[in-house]
Amino acid sequence: MFFDGLLNLPWWGVVLVTLVLVQITIAAVTLYLHRGQAHSAVDFHPIVSHFFRAWLWLTTGMITKEWAAIHRKHHAKCETEDDPHSPQILGINKVLWGGVFLYVKESHKTETMSRYGHGTPDDWLERNVYARWNKYGILATLALQMALFGIIPGFIVWGIQMLWIPFWAAGVINGIGHFWGYRNFECDDAARNITRFGLWIGGEELHNNHHAYPTSAKFSMRWHEVDLGWGYLNVLSLLGLAKVRRAPPKVKLDPTKFEIDAATLQAVIQHRYDVLTNYAKHMNRSSRAELAKLRDAGMDSRAARALRHWMHRDEKEVPAEHRAALDQALAASPTLKTSFTMRQELSKIWARSTLTTEQLTAQLTDWCERAEKSNVEPLVAFSRRLRCYA
Repeated sequence: MFFDGLLNLPWWGVVLVTLVLVQITIAAVTLYLHRGQAHSAVDFHPIVSHFFRAWLWLTTGMITKEWAAIHRKHHAKCETEDDPHSPQILGINKVLWGGVFLYVKESHKTETMSRYGHGTPDDWLERNVYARWNKYGILATLALQMALFGIIPGFIVWGIQMLWIPFWAAGVINGIGHFWGYRNFECDDAARNITRFGLWIGGEELHNNHHAYPTSAKFSMRWHEVDLGWGYLNVLSLLGLAKVRRAPPKVKLDPTKFEIDAATLQAVIQHRYDVLTNYAKHMNRSSRAELAKLRDAGMDSRAARALRHWMHRDEKEVPAEHRAALDQALAASPTLKTSFTMRQELSKIWARSTLTTEQLTAQLTDWCERAEKSNVEPLVAFSRRLRCYA
């Protein structure tokens, strides 16, 4: 009675069922709550939407409006004091181990719900069952699993399900995903890809990609990256149960293009994070060489290593402790100064929202002309590539 349950599964059968159950929950979170509700990147057939809503009620107790609102606020206020769960502000340990408590705290803020919770389900089921009795679903699941697997195994299976999303989603993704990993895109926050293979948490591991293109239903951007959630969406699409509304835009380069026009400007702005990433790649070798010269001339080696990172970021992001070393390096190396200054000027072009298209196009043209007259070969090569955006 205590160990067998109605299904009388062997231990390995219980383990297998547990893994399947948590993967369905992960799919519900990444597909329905995240890509569908929070970002409107995909539309689901009503059957699928109702299944995910019921499943989340039974296995997490999360309310769709709360989840979507908190996540939207995270994007709107990322890495600021208003971000509900930024490890850059609150510290990695607080977010990694206490992310669920930060979520609950934010869910009680009426202003967050009213400002960011629009467009989520508001039907009879949502008002009278899922939102009103959100804790009763998980209790029903506990009773069912104890009956199916036995009291002790059922409680363990239920406990794993209850801890899975709070730890992996609220902790690991919101914590490590903004603290450690690699970056494909130099977006405006600290988001990072934890791994190239988004298999364990449904593709959410590719967090930097998501922050670069938040309204895309697909998180994988490079050939070597795997987004399990995107695989699920492809299957649902083939069955007519899902319709992808937005996918990541693809960079198009026209090698015959030289004159900068409104189309060039639009493409550069649309792919601005890819532009900044390529700028860093172009300038990386010359920056390293210049910093090596400065290190040989007496610059502190630790400061020089740190500047290799900050040379290709926005000036406002440079920490105060590295500011003096950066100023020293820029004053000592014309190449570094040109590289750093031109990078800052380039990123300001798409930040000037009050200017007309003609004015911004003229500024981009002027930027390219000055880059090509700089005599810094990597900068010249990058500028010529920039002209090809189409």
